[in-house]
Amino acid sequence: MTRNTRILMQCIYWAFVLYLLVPLFLMMLMGFKDSKFIGFPIRSWTLDWYLGVFNDTAVVQALGYSAVIAVVSTAIALFMGTWIAVALTGRSFWGRAIILGLTLLPAVIPGVISAIAFRIAARVVGMEPGMWAIIWSHAIHNVPFVVLVVMARLSTLPKSYGEAARDLGADPIITFFRVTLPYLTPAMIGGGVFCMLLSFDDFVRSFFLGGYEPTLPVLIFAKLRSGMSPEINAISTIVLVLTALLGLWAERSMRGMSKRAAND
Repeated sequence: MTRNTRILMQCIYWAFVLYLLVPLFLMMLMGFKDSKFIGFPIRSWTLDWYLGVFNDTAVVQALGYSAVIAVVSTAIALFMGTWIAVALTGRSFWGRAIILGLTLLPAVIPGVISAIAFRIAARVVGMEPGMWAIIWSHAIHNVPFVVLVVMARLSTLPKSYGEAARDLGADPIITFFRVTLPYLTPAMIGGGVFCMLLSFDDFVRSFFLGGYEPTLPVLIFAKLRSGMSPEINAISTIVLVLTALLGLWAERSMRGMSKRAAND
C-alpha cells in the first residue's frame, strides 16, 4: 500500500467518524440551549433540560419500564438462543438447515410486518397488549442474534476440552455446565448487551403491542408530535451516555473473560 493510498484511507476513515459523531455532538449541545426551539446560534446555556429529565415522572417511569422489558426479554432470548445454538452446532441431521432458517427469520422480517404479525398472534392467543406482549415480541426478535453470536463462539471451542471432561468421568450435563457454558459466557454477555440495546430502542413492536404505559421510545415519539425541543435532546443524550457505559462495561468484561479463558 502506497503512502498516498494510506492517506486516502485515513481521510475516509476520519470523515466517516465525523459523519457519525457530529450529529450526536450537536444533539448533546441542543440539550443545553436556554430556549424551547431547536436551532443555532445558542445564545445562552442552561442545565434545566437535563435536570428536568430526572424530575419528570413520566420519563423516569418510561425509562424504568423499558429497562425491565429489556432485561426480561434478553434473559428469555439468551436462554432460548443458547439452547438452540448448542443443539445445532456440531450436529448434522435432517431439517437442520430448515430449523436454523426459521430461527433466524425474525431478524430479517421488516419491523412493521413483524409488529403487525405479533399483534394478530397476541389477539388470537388472548394476550392483552402490555408489558408481557412486548417482552414476548422482543424476545423472539432477539433470539436470532443470540444464536449467531453463540454459534460463532461455540465453533471455536476445542474438542479436547469436552474430551478431557469426559475422560475425567463427567457426563454431558456436567460437561456443559463446567466446560461449555463458561467458554460461552463472553459471547453470551456480548449478545445479551446487544439484545438489551435492541429491546430498549425498539419502537415499532412496543408501539403496536404496548398498553397504556409507554416505553421510552414511544414516549419520545409522543413528545415529538408536539414539536422538537431541547427536552428531547436531553433525554436522548442521557440514554446515549447510559448505553455507552453499558457497552464499555460489556467490552471490558468480554476481554477479561476471554483472557482468563486463554490463560486457563
